Amino acid sequence: MRAESILKKAIELEPITLEEGMYVDEHVSTKELMMVAAECRQKQVPGNKVGWIIDRNINITNVCVSGCQFCNFHCKINEEVQYITTIGQYCEKIDELYAVGGRQVLLQGGMHPKLGLDFYTGLFSEIKNCYPDLKLHTLGPPEVAFLAKKERKSFREVLEILVESGMDSLPGAGAEILSDRVRKSISPGKCSTQDWLNVMREAHKMNLVTSATMMFGHIETKKERLEHLIRLREVQGEKPDGNYGFVTFVPWPFMDEGTFLQQKGIKNTSTANDYLHLVAMSRIMLNNVKNLQASWLTVGALTGQLCLHGGANDFGSIMMEENVVSAAGAKYKMNAEGIQKAIRDAGFNPQYRNQAYEPDELPGEFSGK
Repeated sequence: MRAESILKKAIELEPITLEEGMYVDEHVSTKELMMVAAECRQKQVPGNKVGWIIDRNINITNVCVSGCQFCNFHCKINEEVQYITTIGQYCEKIDELYAVGGRQVLLQGGMHPKLGLDFYTGLFSEIKNCYPDLKLHTLGPPEVAFLAKKERKSFREVLEILVESGMDSLPGAGAEILSDRVRKSISPGKCSTQDWLNVMREAHKMNLVTSATMMFGHIETKKERLEHLIRLREVQGEKPDGNYGFVTFVPWPFMDEGTFLQQKGIKNTSTANDYLHLVAMSRIMLNNVKNLQASWLTVGALTGQLCLHGGANDFGSIMMEENVVSAAGAKYKMNAEGIQKAIRDAGFNPQYRNQAYEPDELPGEFSGK
């Protein structure tokens, strides 16, 4: 097996097999992988523009029964710190978002045992009544699977009800590593790999905008990382022609500070080079996913900028509020001016976008120009 012939396939946007991916992952330097990934990026997203957005992550609740070993944010239903965000609190946070030009919220929370489908439909409808032009990027496959089981409905039925009440797009949350071996160990209460993928299959049939993610650097093997990418690629290949499918892929390293995994001796040992390597491999393997986001929130602006030269074409969000990975050690922050400057300093042109990764206009007073 020769790396040159495999990488040539990648540049032609042909699917790379697991065996081929493992070979180049092991035998090709990060620098060379980045160069190939940059060529792939230009094939999929030609030009010099790098996307970004202003949004806000609002947690619906911190009560969760998933038992994730990497999450310091969740709590049990009887703990004093438990909460459910009120509509008044949503309005306050959304008003702050509007004040800086943002029009999208990422609504996520735990799998609360007492909150059913009616709660979410009521919440989404009330928010949309107050803010008709706000985009709700909300929940994730684990929550959809949880609600489907709770309500004895199919994934499709739950998604249709949520969309009717105001859901605009479905984040790729809760993917972690799409391996049941890994999931049973680090997130035992979340849905299986197959259920996560099947929720996304139904969303794609409905032409619901979705994203895909990976949290790496804990107990998974390199083979499981590549299997994760191939599973995403396969589901993307099944979507109806013209439908959105996965509009982006976002990998980030496990944040270990104070987590149960850290207490068990499992630490985040990934370096900047590891992240650059994975981003490049992701672009090479995901020949049918157009956009790839660099997670500067977890790796910092400098590493994020380097990713733009190694396959990534999006710099994500200023993320006005983020609680989960921040609670485990992610401390990086940027405002709208800073994120645009970081993109320009890396040699690219910032392009404001919407949650579907389509070019959008940011009001002039917020542009930082």
